[in-house]
Amino acid sequence: MRPLNIALLQGDAKVARSLAGSLCHHFHAIYAVGSLEELRETIVKHRIEVAIVDIELASLSEIERLHRAFKGTCIVCTHRLADEEMWTAALNAGAADVCPSFDTGSIVTAALRSTPSVSRSAAA
Repeated sequence: MRPLNIALLQGDAKVARSLAGSLCHHFHAIYAVGSLEELRETIVKHRIEVAIVDIELASLSEIERLHRAFKGTCIVCTHRLADEEMWTAALNAGAADVCPSFDTGSIVTAALRSTPSVSRSAAA
């Protein structure tokens, strides 16, 4: 399995640090970004396989644009108060999952489950 790169776009620095700490055990490189534009640049520059995006910083239409523009990148959305309606809308926009921002275990699971190269190697 080749090393995987992820990008974090989170509005809360504490959440970003917690996620980075949990994700560093599962991924090759973690890039924290501060804006959607920086996320797009990072996806291209570092061949990001997973983008973990705070849905308060990116509208559902932006999630859909990211999904269309970067087909090979899994998008996992986070939100402090995710509900079923938001989850359904985000999945319809192209997100792999929506997880509460404080639930790093679910975020890691969603990212690993939704990354094709990880899923194939786990199945082998």
